[in-house]
Amino acid sequence: MAKKVSRSQLIYTSILSLIVGIVFGAFAMIYISIPESFVIPATIPMQKVTQHLSNNTVTSNLDVDVIKNQDLSIHFLELGNKDTGDCTLIKVGNKEILIDAGSRASSVPVIKEYLDQYVTDGVIEYVIVTHAHQDHIAGFGTPINTDSLFDLYDVETVIQFVYTNSTKPIYQNYCRELADLQTRCGTVVYNALQCIEGTDGAQKIYSLNADIDLEILDQKYYHSNTAKNENNNSVCCQIIQNHKKYYLFTGDLESDGEKSLVSMNELHQVELYKAGHHGSATANTDDLLSVIQPEYIAITCVAGSVEYSKDHDNTFPYQETIDRIAPYTDKVFVTSCMDMEETGETLSNGHPKYKNPDGTDARALNGTIIFSCNDNVISFTGTNNSKKLKDSDWFKAYRTTPASWA
Repeated sequence: MAKKVSRSQLIYTSILSLIVGIVFGAFAMIYISIPESFVIPATIPMQKVTQHLSNNTVTSNLDVDVIKNQDLSIHFLELGNKDTGDCTLIKVGNKEILIDAGSRASSVPVIKEYLDQYVTDGVIEYVIVTHAHQDHIAGFGTPINTDSLFDLYDVETVIQFVYTNSTKPIYQNYCRELADLQTRCGTVVYNALQCIEGTDGAQKIYSLNADIDLEILDQKYYHSNTAKNENNNSVCCQIIQNHKKYYLFTGDLESDGEKSLVSMNELHQVELYKAGHHGSATANTDDLLSVIQPEYIAITCVAGSVEYSKDHDNTFPYQETIDRIAPYTDKVFVTSCMDMEETGETLSNGHPKYKNPDGTDARALNGTIIFSCNDNVISFTGTNNSKKLKDSDWFKAYRTTPASWA
């Protein structure tokens, strides 16, 4: 429910829109003749209406109605700006799971525009908030006079991180918005440890339908507030389909956390892995990759952005990360990218200092990445294109091809 729109305003606007629609519709019927060969389809694909509104909108070669009627679909969203962040929609029948909502408050309209194509009843059954960094909670923790996603949708259950040491305004905003959500629609809130231990009504495994489950995975930083940074507080989970297909999400969990994830859970080879920490080398370790051996990898980042590092190889996705994942798969896809250029300066490690060209913004690489599975057949597409990372112009310009991808 939006903060600034009253019920009377909504009713007035709806009635006015209806009157205008009837008048213009009648006028159009007078002047427009329909050829006899023209057949109005039973359902009009929604992307025909929303095409070109943003990079997130499914383009004309994709049919929203087809995607949302798959057994399972997983969407890694572009976020409408040049800041890296995470937002993942998982749809199973009439149930939705939203994992995180980065990257900035300005992402909220972009996320909503995309979600509204799939969340048709205004209710998100599960929201998972992995950890308290801005690039994961900005869409939930907006300023007080700005609609958050918690204002715009009803949410049945929130599963959040166990610990945080954050005192930042965005975390305080998140806590306020979450409390407002609970008051407004009775949302149940658990942390990941409650899910692991099955306490206070929380569950480790949530059944989404007869064939698909959501499982909260254990890791050591749920059990003690000892993480050196917020990333290792990340809530980790997987989708299990027919007890034989696995889709893994680890937030920004880093190397030490990944070791505990492997030791504390019975992990399997996965169909899909959302690369940890936006493709950073602080995550995506051999300890984890050698166990899960992913078939597909989605990297949610603005590739080449110097937001966190001005070292060419240490912008997302790191060259080191690419080298690690290459032996397992070349089916790697990235949401967005930016160009890079040298500044003429040198970093403390002796490497050239890079910047993003003045006046440039992020652009779609694959765009929003969509995986779907129907009758056990997995398909992939991107709202911009379906090229593998290694075949993209960005990769050819800024990364070195591993031997196993050559």
